[in-house]
Amino acid sequence: MEYLEKLGQQAKQAARELNCIGIKERNQGLLAAASLLLAESDNILAANREDIDRARQKGIKESLIDRLALTEERIEGMADGLRQVAGLPDPVGEITDMKTRPNGLQIGQMRVPLGVIGIIYESRPNVTADAFALCFKAGNAVILRGGSDALSSNLAIATVLQRALKTIGLPEHAIQLLTDVSHETAREFMRLNQYVDVLIPRGGAGLIRTVVENSTVPVIETGTGNCHIYVDKTADIAMAVDIIDNAKTQRLGTCNTCESLVIHEEIAKQVLPEIVKRLLSKHVEIRGDEATRKICAGAGMPETSIIPATEEDWGCEYLDAIISVKIVDSIEQAIAHINQYNTGHSEAIITQNYDAALRFQREIDAAAVYVNASTRFTDGEQFGLGAEIGISTQKLHARGPMGLKALTTTKYIIFGNGQIRP
Repeated sequence: MEYLEKLGQQAKQAARELNCIGIKERNQGLLAAASLLLAESDNILAANREDIDRARQKGIKESLIDRLALTEERIEGMADGLRQVAGLPDPVGEITDMKTRPNGLQIGQMRVPLGVIGIIYESRPNVTADAFALCFKAGNAVILRGGSDALSSNLAIATVLQRALKTIGLPEHAIQLLTDVSHETAREFMRLNQYVDVLIPRGGAGLIRTVVENSTVPVIETGTGNCHIYVDKTADIAMAVDIIDNAKTQRLGTCNTCESLVIHEEIAKQVLPEIVKRLLSKHVEIRGDEATRKICAGAGMPETSIIPATEEDWGCEYLDAIISVKIVDSIEQAIAHINQYNTGHSEAIITQNYDAALRFQREIDAAAVYVNASTRFTDGEQFGLGAEIGISTQKLHARGPMGLKALTTTKYIIFGNGQIRP
């Protein structure tokens, strides 16, 4: 497709130019983009109103419209995000593992940009600025494909970012936006191997599955989160209740929100009623197995407090005020259950037993494994990365919150003084 071919060529050229641009210039580009976003906020908000009007005409629910909506404060937040990324350490050019071989060759690894990154995302227009900031800081060009519902907003933001770069003599095609948001063009974009080095989907399970199944470009899968908290038999009850409350109710619609509880039967009668009371007070619907329902009934709770769980509940990312509860007879059963139904995102154990904690961290297959803490901390800023492009739930090439370093790769650098191989 000629349209995509042109975008790919422009992105590849911009990536080559960025490879010759130092950190000072890249930071200047980010700061210029932040300033112009604020200066053009009226135009961005006008474009956003177009998207919101279309969404309301389509009958999209207000909770989703809120994700789409921009305000002066949200634009200021986008600009502040650009400035924060400008203040982060430069990952490019770092040299590690330098060693001298017996033949005198000095061999090390240098961190370098990935090249051209494609990002396919949904709804939130702020992702346009966030994704640009991280990719640009790490020396990459980026091609963005946002959702059709945010096209006017994304185009307005991307145009501002391009203008900012061009104004100070930096390659404007370091950021490009697909304005053809048809499914056909999206699938062609997923096969643009000649120009795109890696593709990152950001969104719901359906979007991620579509990209993984259709892309011939290497994909970094940022995943959904069926996150569990396991309450071990030695858990501190008050701690468990507070952590579960935070992990479930602090924010319902995020991938690091707790969706599933697993509780050891030896502590269930003591801790489960307290957990249920706290969650019901926050209007959380609880779906439990038969053992959960019996314990709650025995504690004098109405039968309607716990809805019978189905097999589907164990593997569900609700993104809603719903949680599943499973009672187990051992840490072995807890680990097996979690590894069967989790999505590789974030899992936690509440325990006072050091050996149980280490075993849980060793045997649970997930990007982040917590002991006595809320899963809601799985976030680039909370991990000290400054920002993130997403949470990778796969094992190659990055795993967990993806900061600047995850948007680079390495190459070997070798210094010699005339060596030839015998």
